[in-house]
Amino acid sequence: MMNDADVSRQIQQMVRFIHQEADDKANEISLSAEEEFNVEKLQLVEAEKKKIRQEYARKEKQVEIRWKIEYSMQLNASRIKVLQSQDDVVNSMKEAAEKELLHISHHHHVYKRLLNDLIVQVGEDRMHFSILNQFILDS
Repeated sequence: MMNDADVSRQIQQMVRFIHQEADDKANEISLSAEEEFNVEKLQLVEAEKKKIRQEYARKEKQVEIRWKIEYSMQLNASRIKVLQSQDDVVNSMKEAAEKELLHISHHHHVYKRLLNDLIVQVGEDRMHFSILNQFILDS
């Protein structure tokens, strides 16, 4: 039989063993929880990084589209200015021609010669057109 001291020692040894097992289990749980936390934190960080990249790409695309629209508008405005300038030149030439024709119409001999020259030119143009048309048809 065991005496009280042996029983007390054995109980103390069992208590130390239980405490050691509890400490080991607590450490194991703590490490597992920390590892789980780190994995979840990494997943959240990566998900947020992905969202930020997507948002950046979306905004970059918007800026690119706005730039293309602005460029297109400036190009169109430039084309309109060129066309307007060309139209102004044509109108100016037309007005000058009208004034000159009005002036020439008062001088009958100059006007008659101009009409004659125009008729000859139209005839030459028709002849050139006829020759060109025949050439095309023969090809």
